[in-house]
Amino acid sequence: MDLSTQIATDLLSIKAVFFRPEEPFTWASGIKSPVYCDNRLTLTAPEVRTHVETGLAQLIRENYPEVELLMGTSTAGIAHAAIVGHLMGLPMGYVRSSSKDHGRQNRIEGRLEPGQKVVVVEDLISTGGSVLDVVDALREAGAEVMGVVSIFTYGMKRGLERLEEAKVKNVSLTNLDHIAAVAAQEGYIKNEDVKRLLAFRDNPSDESWIGGTK
Repeated sequence: MDLSTQIATDLLSIKAVFFRPEEPFTWASGIKSPVYCDNRLTLTAPEVRTHVETGLAQLIRENYPEVELLMGTSTAGIAHAAIVGHLMGLPMGYVRSSSKDHGRQNRIEGRLEPGQKVVVVEDLISTGGSVLDVVDALREAGAEVMGVVSIFTYGMKRGLERLEEAKVKNVSLTNLDHIAAVAAQEGYIKNEDVKRLLAFRDNPSDESWIGGTK
């Protein structure tokens, strides 16, 4: 079994992925989605957690061999950055969503030297806004951001375009296409639901998939 299929199978097995094409989830951005992925559940499933962390380490070694520091996104990426950093013998830190209002008022936690080669560890990517905000903060602090690793990406056109515009590479353990295929194969969803999931991915603003017309 290839890595992407393994992680998709793992996420489904621990019910980290929820499907509700008839009663969509509403994201903070207002987007209605037929699927919701809660990667925090991987931390409470030791076998799956091992697959995720060793998989992330593998992606980093393959795609960013010159990395010197891992930076997790707050809060979901912090634990993964810490575990992968331990596995790889790398230092890690994390980037807050905003600066603290007390103490040293840091936004970036951990030691970051100017010019240091950094990989950002994120749990999932949808429209790309939050991870690019982290990348911007690191670049402003003098880091050389090599790219991002994530557990899951929706593969939305807008997210892919934003990453490309910002010249940010992302590699994910799995994606919506793989999860939809495995979910249909394993009986979590119906085959006709796969088209609806991918229609959402292709154009989230067109909600006709909710009625099953796509």
